[in-house]
Amino acid sequence: MLLIDSPVLVHLGKLPLDHPFTTAMAHELGVPTKVLHELVVLGVLRRPVRTGYVNAEIPDTLALRVALLELVVPPGCFVADHTAAWLHAGDKALLPNAHLTVPKPDIFRHSKTRALRNPLVRSGERAVRADDLTVIGGIEATTPLRTACDLGRLFHRDVAMWGLSCMLGTETFDINELFSMLPRFRRERGVVQLRALAPLADKDLQSFGEAGLLNRWHDAGLPRPRCQIPIVLNGRVIFWLDMGLEDLHFAAEYDGAEWHDGDDAEEHDAGRREWMETQRNWWIEVFRGPSVFGGQQDADARLRSAYAALRRAGAARSHLIL
Repeated sequence: MLLIDSPVLVHLGKLPLDHPFTTAMAHELGVPTKVLHELVVLGVLRRPVRTGYVNAEIPDTLALRVALLELVVPPGCFVADHTAAWLHAGDKALLPNAHLTVPKPDIFRHSKTRALRNPLVRSGERAVRADDLTVIGGIEATTPLRTACDLGRLFHRDVAMWGLSCMLGTETFDINELFSMLPRFRRERGVVQLRALAPLADKDLQSFGEAGLLNRWHDAGLPRPRCQIPIVLNGRVIFWLDMGLEDLHFAAEYDGAEWHDGDDAEEHDAGRREWMETQRNWWIEVFRGPSVFGGQQDADARLRSAYAALRRAGAARSHLIL
């Protein structure tokens, strides 16, 4: 049972929990920012965009995203980058810990007008064509394809990989359409990264952590993996492996704290991996955040070493693979 301090509970009763609201609206109702933050930490509220809140019990839907953005997007502007990705793909597109450190909404004016000057948003000048934009419920946004290109070229490599893959996952465009966009960004910022990542992005990635691990996989020089490998028992898929090489029975999995914390979850994961290794003869490398991200990451070295060891042992193991 969720325990909420009495002062916070009093403020909670002032909030419009049946529809989205902004920080400014909460202040007008007498609810301070500190209380809003506490409610987010407690999981009572969600904050998909920096200045917008919603009751955490309300499911994520396109209509809800539009309603939230209608509160924060000024007339004559469009959303792009992470905000557009969230509009198209929902909460899946949010980066880790976004409920605590939500980036400013990415809101732009058209290039023929001056950049939007608002400390609560991330803005600037963004040259777009008419076919780069779409209107969803009154909100103008970059299309999933254009959003993929911008995320793929303007952000850190791991964020870029997740953005590209997440937008591919909307299945509103295919990889060939993405390739066809590349010449448009010739000599523009980040185009080298976009060209490198576009062929590697994968629509089946399920999390930012997996996107980072996929980058480490490619850094290790391994063959392109299949993402979300189904494991079948008695004709039924019982779980999926994050990525791997099915012919070698070699896989890598990312255990993010948001999904795998708790003794029961860890015991379950350990059990299924032991079953895969002993009954299906798979070699599974498991990674947590520090092994994948940051200056001390060792995922690429571990993957390279494991793959080399597996190849050396291939002749001995080949007759065991089911």
